[in-house]
Amino acid sequence: MNRKDEIKQAYKGLGSAHSFYDGMIRGTTVAGRLMDRVVWHMDKDDIDEYQARSLESIPKDFKGKILEVPVGTGVISLPFFRTLPEADITCLDYSPKMMEAARKRAEELGIHNIKFIQGDVGDLSFEDGYFDVVLSLNGFHAFPDKEAAYRETNRVLKKDGIFTGCFYVKDANRKTDRMIRNFYIPTGFFTPPFETVGSLEERLNTMYEDVRVSNVESIACFSCRKR
Repeated sequence: MNRKDEIKQAYKGLGSAHSFYDGMIRGTTVAGRLMDRVVWHMDKDDIDEYQARSLESIPKDFKGKILEVPVGTGVISLPFFRTLPEADITCLDYSPKMMEAARKRAEELGIHNIKFIQGDVGDLSFEDGYFDVVLSLNGFHAFPDKEAAYRETNRVLKKDGIFTGCFYVKDANRKTDRMIRNFYIPTGFFTPPFETVGSLEERLNTMYEDVRVSNVESIACFSCRKR
């Protein structure tokens, strides 16, 4: 079984802290699957694929320090973190409500090598080069100061450390772009400006090496290594 398939297997247990958001992110409820189809033009296989791509560069025997920002409800990352019992995991989010849902899920899944911190991705409280991996799942499209977020996630990463994750990019699906423009931006869920697949790859190449960028519809998946 390859790493991507191992990650997909991890999602057989999500914990019971399910919400509408969780159902949409994982495609596990009727309402969530409908939202995924209407907004993102994805089915369950597409969701599994982009999420596995976002995590597969983290090896299964990983024992170092991971920062996830933002953790959200932990619906993507925590089932995966359960497969890394020797890692030192820090989860950060600006929203106490999201963190509380993630903390509950971690307890349900029996994950003990983890801590939760409220904070701002644009002003991280960690020293330079502290983490071996920085993981960001579905966050950068919402961050209000994206330049600070790119700068800070790079700063706290060790040399040769892995930066990996996923987020919305424009110009990959016009129908999704229209939904983002008409609903997600006005409600404050997403904050422009947005990357394209090409601009993301170009940006990462100026900061990192071994850059890999791909997309599933309007979600770009990336992995790179700090110089």
